[in-house]
Amino acid sequence: MLEDHPVRIIYQDIIIIIIIIIRPDDLTMIPWQRGQSLTWDVTVATTLADSYIQASVSSAGEAAEVAASRKLAKYASLSAAYLVQPIAPETLGLINESAVEFLNTLGHRIAAISSDDKEGQFLYQRLSITLQRFNAILLHESFVSDADGNL
Repeated sequence: MLEDHPVRIIYQDIIIIIIIIIRPDDLTMIPWQRGQSLTWDVTVATTLADSYIQASVSSAGEAAEVAASRKLAKYASLSAAYLVQPIAPETLGLINESAVEFLNTLGHRIAAISSDDKEGQFLYQRLSITLQRFNAILLHESFVSDADGNL
């Protein structure tokens, strides 16, 4: 399993040292590939956010690739012991390439066990519905409330 590194804040005069917890979203209990467990982390790249707008302008799906590369950099220390898989869908629908490969493989493995060839499609549908709910929340939060009094 992943070691939990406690967050420690040490005050010595003006020096503050913070050790950050590195914790992905989940970890497989059985080896996924080459005897290594798989760990994944999901992040949604808000395509029109300031941090992704330049990537979004350059090409479709680039914001997802940028978010995925940031996750790989974050978990670089884990890559020797675990397979690290970032899953980075964009709010406008595209998913990073390595996540598409992973989700296809996962769908095939689920279909092989369940004997239902549509399991891969169901996996993408569930991801799509979750992303639509996320977008609805983002849209709702962008409205100005009447209670503000600044209208």
